[in-house]
Parts: sequence; structure tokens; C-alpha cells
Amino acid sequence: MTAPAAVVWDITYACPLRCEHCYSEAGRRPSRQLSWPDLARVVDALVELSPRTVVLSGGEPLVVPEVFRVAERLRSGGVSVHLYTAGWHLPDRTVAAVVEAMSNVTVSIDGASAATHDRLRGRAGSFDRAMDAAARLTDAAAGQPELAVGVDYTVTRSNFDEIPDFCRLVDTRFPSLDYVFFGAAMPIGLASRKGFVTHEMVTSRQLELLRDESYADTLRTHLRADLVVSDNEMFQMRPERLVQGEIPAMQVEPDGRVRAMPVYEGTVGSLLDEPGTTLWQRAMARWDDPRVTSLLEHARTMEAWADATRRLDLMFGDADDQRRIERRPAFP
Repeated sequence: MTAPAAVVWDITYACPLRCEHCYSEAGRRPSRQLSWPDLARVVDALVELSPRTVVLSGGEPLVVPEVFRVAERLRSGGVSVHLYTAGWHLPDRTVAAVVEAMSNVTVSIDGASAATHDRLRGRAGSFDRAMDAAARLTDAAAGQPELAVGVDYTVTRSNFDEIPDFCRLVDTRFPSLDYVFFGAAMPIGLASRKGFVTHEMVTSRQLELLRDESYADTLRTHLRADLVVSDNEMFQMRPERLVQGEIPAMQVEPDGRVRAMPVYEGTVGSLLDEPGTTLWQRAMARWDDPRVTSLLEHARTMEAWADATRRLDLMFGDADDQRRIERRPAFP
């Protein structure tokens, strides 16, 4: 494979929230946002790769003043743009700009109640703001088939039982919503901490239900929107899953550095210095590294996956990554 079909660009690590399971540890590390000239260089390097989609994530992408210029430049290069937002600050002018610039927008909401969502997201009021953002975006996108609006629900042990109520809630509040995605929290980033895995990672029974199509069918009875339910194991990058063709996207850090493996620390160079195809080939070489395959081939449980994550992050992360990992607060 000479180039990725999709790219996930964490365009900033700045974030108004402090999510307990944050994969990127956003808001707890330097934002590493680029100025416009360098953002444009990264965009042009991505366009040269010709992915179908670039996902703008973070952190909170909407805190980047140039995010809409980035989206417009990507789309003018023939690439669709998918924005992820927590919806903390969404004035009318931002809603209008999102509708104009993006191909897809997903609002992250992690519970059917403010108590649950705000606890997981680390800031009071974040549930109400996210719900308001989803309502205003779906209203603004009505009648515009070129923009799809959905919500993403990261499934943990403590919010699992709220899933049916959440389906009913969003169906009532957002009748024109396009999709709902329920994905199991992955033991990466802050969610790889031993305490989080012990207390918040989904149980074996909950994981079985997320894999059960009849469970998904039951949820669909509460929704008009399209529904996807996933155990998210495709992101593990176990050797046999890669052989089956489950190739994940390229992940780009805010400053243009490319990760070797999307959900694990460790980069292979920068799009500001080298062609994307060179970095992609270098990344794929990491997937067959015996140190990687020996750790991941046995990651059959969430606990084992978390252990592999912690080992890989320390093995391949740079000095700043390693210091940040060592300073992570215990959970809970």
C-alpha cells in the first residue's frame, strides 16, 4: 500500500476539557499548533498522498483559528474533511463556518446525562454544551446533503448502561441526525493507565454485547439515524489483523510529525521535512518490527492491550513522551 486511505490529524493538543480517557492527553501538554504557513505545507503534503478523508481531531480543532482555511485547502485538493469536536464553544459564526467548510462533523457525547458525561469529560457544563452544539449543527445542516452530522459515544464501564437511553435522547432531540457511533474506549493514552483499565474499561460481558449484532439491532429500534457499534479492536494493529487488510489510517501530530502506529507513541519523521509517501513506508516497516509484533500478538484482552500500549509508548516515544507518561496521575 503506497499511501493511506485516510489520515487523522490531531491539529492541536489544546482543549478546554480534561477527559479521563483522553487518547492524546489534550490540554495536559503543549498544544504544538503550527502557524498558517506551516499548516499549509502540511495540508499540501497530505493532498499529495491523495487520501479519501482527512479527520481533524485533537485536542479541540475549533480552537485553531486557521482550521477552516485548512479544511478549505484540503477540499480544494479533492479530499473530504471530517471534523471531531466536543462542542464546548460554538457561536453562530462557527456553526456557519463548519457547515460551509466540512464534509462531516461529529460531536463527542459520552453519556445520556450531564452527571455521567461531565465526570468523564472533566468539566461541568460540557454535556449541555455538546448537546446544544449537536442540535445547532443538525439544524444548520438540514437540507444540505453534502454535510453529514453525527455523534460519537466512547463506551466505558460506567456509561454502558446509559446507551439505550442515549439512543432515545438523541432521536428525540436531533431528529435529522445522520449517524451515531458507539465505540469501546481503547486502552491507549490516559485510558491505558492501570486504574482506568481496572475501573472504567468495559467488562468482558459489555464487550461481547458491543460485538453482538442483535444488541445493535435492539438499539436501532430507538433511532432513526444510522448506527455503528464497534469494539475498536481494529486499532490494536495485531499482526494477523493487518494481514487481513485492516490497515489503519496515518496519524499526524499537531506539528506535522507522523506516528508509526496511529494509537501508539513514536514518530517516523515530519511532513514538513519529507514526503508523505516516505513516512508512510517507514511507518509500515514499524508494523513488522519483532518488538511490536511480539507485544501485540498476545493482546487478546483489554488488560493485555493496555500493557502492550504502555510498553510500546515507552519503547518508541521520545524523551518528552516518556516524561509525560511517567507524570500521569493515578486513576481514580
